[in-house]
Amino acid sequence: MQQKARQRKISWQVDTLTLVGKLYIPQGANKHPAVCISHGIPAVPYNAGDNGYSLLAQRFSDAGFTTLIFNFRGTGESQGDLDMAGWAHDLQGAINYLYRQKETKITSLCLLGFSAGAAISMHVAAHDARISSVISCACPADFTSLVNRKNALDAIQHFRDIGAIRSKDFPSSISGWVRGFENIKPISCIDKISPRPLLLIHGDADETIPVGDARRLYHRALEPKDLAIIQGAQHKLRIEEAAMATIFTWIAARPELALH
Repeated sequence: MQQKARQRKISWQVDTLTLVGKLYIPQGANKHPAVCISHGIPAVPYNAGDNGYSLLAQRFSDAGFTTLIFNFRGTGESQGDLDMAGWAHDLQGAINYLYRQKETKITSLCLLGFSAGAAISMHVAAHDARISSVISCACPADFTSLVNRKNALDAIQHFRDIGAIRSKDFPSSISGWVRGFENIKPISCIDKISPRPLLLIHGDADETIPVGDARRLYHRALEPKDLAIIQGAQHKLRIEEAAMATIFTWIAARPELALH
């Protein structure tokens, strides 16, 4: 009977904030290829009983990957307020943490992001040579249609309502907060991921990010790159088995992610 991976709750500091995550470690004493999973912008209040990302992390660790999941600032048990510029710092901190672990094979570190988490993953990977590959699920080409200067006040109120903005005086500058979204622009940095392999996955029934964004990103990206459009899939690709199966098939074909 296969033994389950070990797991431990972890935390680290970024910009004076405490971020909370969980590390899943495969059985055995060897170093393992690593995956850092980044969630998207929450649409509803935090639900401690939602274990979707935990199940996904368990699946990766059972397959032999040291796997890290965590909450960006303003979400889950992590401190702070939702802020895209800050989210980039948060992911960098998560990568630093994962990179230091004795169970991590540092030459094989993959970023797997969903929606805004995919955008942040692309942005960070474009500037961090330690990342060996990127898997992007339902990634926006940019954030202009989601958060912009015209709808900023409504967006901020929504994030207050769901508990992702918690401080009364945040943001101190609305234009600065919006600029954080404007500066995370996958369509402008995706070409910098090459020569590291990139997988783009999108559902053709995505109700939040048009599938055209994936095609724009793929066109802009340089080789090696792959695009998978999942028929009938909506925005939450982590619950779409066809999408997850595509990821594991792609990984199996990548020598830089080999388990041995």
